[in-house]
Amino acid sequence: MANVIQQGRPYDLRFRIKSKHPVRISALWALKQALLLEKYEECREIVAIAKEFGAQDSEIYYLLEDPRRSP
Repeated sequence: MANVIQQGRPYDLRFRIKSKHPVRISALWALKQALLLEKYEECREIVAIAKEFGAQDSEIYYLLEDPRRSP
């Protein structure tokens, strides 16, 4: 954090807290489980919850396009 302050960039503490929100992590885990169990009807709601609590599009995309899942 000292490097961020030395460079003159503001440090937004609220963003850091929200990005590690436990609901976000739980929602991403639930999305992974729903995809593995092929419960696709649940995925839309889970993605909405994950995004509400700070999940990034890249995190969701990574789970949706996981090459380990067989189509």
